[in-house]
Amino acid sequence: MPVLHRLGTLLAHRPKPVLLLGLLLTLVLAVVGSGAMGELILNRWEAPGTESVRAQEVLQRDFHTGNANLILLITAEHGTVDDTAVAAAGTALTEELRADRAITDAWSYWTEDADPTMRSTDGRQAVVLANVAGDATAARAEIGERLLPGFTRADDLVTVQVAGAEAASSQISSRAAQDFLRAEIIIIPLLVLLLLGLFRRFRLAVSTLAVGLFAVFATLAALRLLAQFTEVSTFAANITLVMGIGLGVDYCLFVIARFREELGHGAEVPDAVVTAVRSAGRTVLFSAGTVAAALAVLLVFPYSFLRSFAYAGVLVVVMASIGALVLLPAVLAVLGHRALPRRARPARPAESGFWYRFGGLVMRRPVALGLAGLVLVGLLAAPAAGLRIGLPDDRVLPPTASTRQAYDELRANLPTEPNDAIQFVAPDGGAVPVAEVGRYAAALSAIDGVAQVNSTAGVYVDGQWTRDAPRPERLRGDTGLRLEAVPEREVLAGTEVPAFVGALRAVPAPFDEVLVGGYPAELADFRAVLTERIPLVVLLIAAVTFAVLLLMSGSVLLAVKAIVLNLLGLAVMFGVLVFVFQNGAFAEVLGFTPIGTLDPAFPILLFCVAYGLSMDYEVFLLSRIIERYRATGDNRRAVLEGLQRGAPVVTAAALILAVSFSLYATGQVMYLQMLGLGIAVAIAVDATVIRAVLVPAFMRLAGRANWWAPGPIAKFAQRWDPHGTDAVAGAKADPARTPAMEIGRP
Repeated sequence: MPVLHRLGTLLAHRPKPVLLLGLLLTLVLAVVGSGAMGELILNRWEAPGTESVRAQEVLQRDFHTGNANLILLITAEHGTVDDTAVAAAGTALTEELRADRAITDAWSYWTEDADPTMRSTDGRQAVVLANVAGDATAARAEIGERLLPGFTRADDLVTVQVAGAEAASSQISSRAAQDFLRAEIIIIPLLVLLLLGLFRRFRLAVSTLAVGLFAVFATLAALRLLAQFTEVSTFAANITLVMGIGLGVDYCLFVIARFREELGHGAEVPDAVVTAVRSAGRTVLFSAGTVAAALAVLLVFPYSFLRSFAYAGVLVVVMASIGALVLLPAVLAVLGHRALPRRARPARPAESGFWYRFGGLVMRRPVALGLAGLVLVGLLAAPAAGLRIGLPDDRVLPPTASTRQAYDELRANLPTEPNDAIQFVAPDGGAVPVAEVGRYAAALSAIDGVAQVNSTAGVYVDGQWTRDAPRPERLRGDTGLRLEAVPEREVLAGTEVPAFVGALRAVPAPFDEVLVGGYPAELADFRAVLTERIPLVVLLIAAVTFAVLLLMSGSVLLAVKAIVLNLLGLAVMFGVLVFVFQNGAFAEVLGFTPIGTLDPAFPILLFCVAYGLSMDYEVFLLSRIIERYRATGDNRRAVLEGLQRGAPVVTAAALILAVSFSLYATGQVMYLQMLGLGIAVAIAVDATVIRAVLVPAFMRLAGRANWWAPGPIAKFAQRWDPHGTDAVAGAKADPARTPAMEIGRP
C-alpha cells in the first residue's frame, strides 16, 4: 500500500518527533480517560420498547411503585415474626424505608396482613420489599453507598440482612473491580517478563506493553467523549481493558517479527522499518478491519450494553492499530539493531525449523491428523450443545458476600419469590367490574408455578378466593389497576421463565390493554429480542469477515475456511464454559457455585474478545502463507514456509495472552473466572490445534482450490498486495523455477 510505504518512510526518518508527540498524547489521553468511568452507565436486563418495560414505566408513572429491587430479610432472634415485638420492629423498618428519599414504595409481611408468601416456612423470617427509584446507575449507587450498609443490622430482637437485584449487582461490581485491579497489577509486570523472555530486550518489551496501554487510554478517552452524545455502558470499559492490551501486544508482535526478519536478512534499519510497516502493517490493517467490522455488527441490538461492546471494540481496534503502526515503528527506528536479541541465533533454512517439519508431518497425513484435530475440537466443544441461558444470579459472588448470604437464606427458607412478582398493569382498567377482575385473578392463580395472585378483588390461590386484599388501594393507580402474581421459587430457578411468562400472558384479560411486567417478564422479553436478532448478527459477522478476508487473500475458499475455523475455536470456548461454569466441573478448585445456567451477557462479551484475538492469529498466519505463495506458486511450500515464519509469533502471542488471561480465573467473582478460563482455553486451542493442525491439513487437501477467486476480486486483491505479484500468476509460473529457489530466501 503506498500509504503504508509513505508512513514507514516518515517514521524511519523522523522517529524522535513522533515519539515525543506520542508520549505527550498518551499522557493527555491517560488523564482524560481516567474520568471515563464517571460518564458510563450501568445496565439492567431490559429490552427498550417491549411490553415489560412499558409496564414498568406505567407502574412508576401511575402507581408510584416498581419492581422490588431491594429486600430486607428480617430474622427473629427468638420466637417468630408474628411476636408482638418482632412485628413492631418489622413495621418500623418498613416505615423507615418508606421515608427514605430514594424509595418510591415499601411494603412487608406485617403491612400486608401476614401475607404467607412473605414469610419463611418455619415462621422465623419475613421480608420487607421496596422499590428504589432511578436508573441502574442511580439505584445501585444509593443501595451500595447508603442503604446496604445502613440497613444491615443486628440486635437482641432481630437480624436484618439486605438483598435484592440491585444490592447484589452493587456488590458484584465492587468485587469484580477489586479482582480486576488485582489481576491487572499482576498481569502488567508478568507481561513485561514474558515479553522480555521473548524479545530478550527490555526496552522492546516495555514498548510493546506501552502500545497496549496507549490503546486502553485512547479508547477510554474516546468513550468518555462518546458518552456525551449517547448511552455508553460500563461493559465498554471491561472490553477496553481486556482487548486493548491483547490486541496491542498481538499487533506489536507482528510488526516486530517482520522488522527483525528484515534486519536478519541484511536490510538497513530505515529499510527494515519501511518494510515492516508496509508488510506487517497490511496484515494489522486487515485484521483490525475484520475485527472492527464484526464487532460493529452488534449495533443491530437495541441494548446499550451490546452497543457499547461495539463502540469499545471498534475504538480499541483502531487505537491498537495506531499504536502498532505509528508509535512502535518510531521506537524500532530509534532502537535499530538493538531491537535484535543479544545473542541472535544464526539463520537456518526454513525446512530445518520445527514448524516446517511439523507442518510437513500434517501435510503428509492430512486426513488422519485433520480428523484427529476435529475430533479433539469436537470433544471440547460438545458441551456447548447443552448451553442453558437463565437468570443472572447472586451466586456469582463468593459465599462470604453479605447479599449472597441473604439470598442463601431466602432460597433455603422461603418457597416463594414475592420480590419477583409478575405485574399485570391495566392503564385504563379502573372501570372494570370487581367480579371480572376476580375471575381474571382466579385464572392467573391456577397457572402452574403461581403461588398467589393479589388483586383489588382479593387474594387468590389455586383458582380460589382466599381473603380480601390487605391494602387494595396500593393496587389502584390514577386511572387503572394492577394485579401481582407471586411465583413459586422453583419456577424461576431454571430455564422455563419465558414459558411461564408466556402462559400468564395467554390468560384472557377483561381489560382493553394489559401490560405484563416484573423482573421475570423483563428477562423473558430481553431473551426474546436477543434470540430473534442473533441469526442476523451471525450472518452479518460472517458476511463482513468473508468480504474483508476475500479482499486480503483473493481466495474464496481461504475466506470461508477462516470463518469456519474461527467458529470452531469459539465452539470450544463455549464448550468449556458450559462444562465448567454451567455444569460445575472443577467448581471446588476454582471456588464458585454452579447454578446450572449462564447469564446472557457474558457469553456475548467472551464472543467479542475471543473472536477478535483468534482473527488476529488467522490473518497473520494466512498473510505469511499468501506471501510465500505469491513468491513461489507452490501450495505445499507456501503453507510450510508460512507456518515456519508465522507460527512462532502466533504461538508466542497465544502463550503470553493465555497466561495473562488465566489470572482472571483466580478472582472471587464467577464472571471474571469465566473470562479468564474461557479466553485462555480459546486462545490455546486456536493457536495449537486449529492453526498448527487443521490449517495445514485443510490447505493440503484443498490444493490449488485454495487460491481460486472470481477474476475481478483476484485483480482487486492484487492492488493490496505489498509484493506486487499475483497469486494466480505465481501459480502459473514455470514449475522449473520453484525447486531452484533457495528455501530460506525471503
